[in-house]
Amino acid sequence: MVKFVLVLKSSPRENGNSNTLAERVEAGAKEAGAVVESLMLHHMNIRPCDACDVCLDTGVCIIQDDMQQIYPLIEKANVIVIAGPVYWFTISAQAKLCIDRWYALPDGKLRDKQIGIVLTYGDTDLYTSGGINAIHTFESMFRYVGAEITGMVYGSAWEIGDAEKQPELMQRAYQLGQKLGIDQTTPG
Repeated sequence: MVKFVLVLKSSPRENGNSNTLAERVEAGAKEAGAVVESLMLHHMNIRPCDACDVCLDTGVCIIQDDMQQIYPLIEKANVIVIAGPVYWFTISAQAKLCIDRWYALPDGKLRDKQIGIVLTYGDTDLYTSGGINAIHTFESMFRYVGAEITGMVYGSAWEIGDAEKQPELMQRAYQLGQKLGIDQTTPG
């Protein structure tokens, strides 16, 4: 079975460090044989959840925006990678806006999906940067829905190009992609 990997990039910077690392994840997943689709959330029209709860009865979100394109990809994906910068001590607004709308997904749609996390932050420390808050948010969220965080790549990278100056960080991102892209149902 060929895996389908959905990469959700949440940086507002086209050439931002988390996007650069996400591209390494994509390359590793493709090398491992996966089909990869990547979306730049910042360029998409994603409105906040209205808390109307219509989706609880219908299984469908009634807000007509770009999430209508994302929902089928989430359901199809074996693997979801969320990449983004740490903003104000947690995940970016672009990531949070998209994730909040996952509320409309029917129960169990995220269960057993593999999750990859890619984070960058401007501080030199995971704790003082708030990176740890983002990680705890992802851990709690995916534990609740029954999805497995298969791997994380994170590091300090502030200015555009900082991630590329860290070969070990770039290699870890590539290796995460390989791990996420490999079809584990095939022997060998």
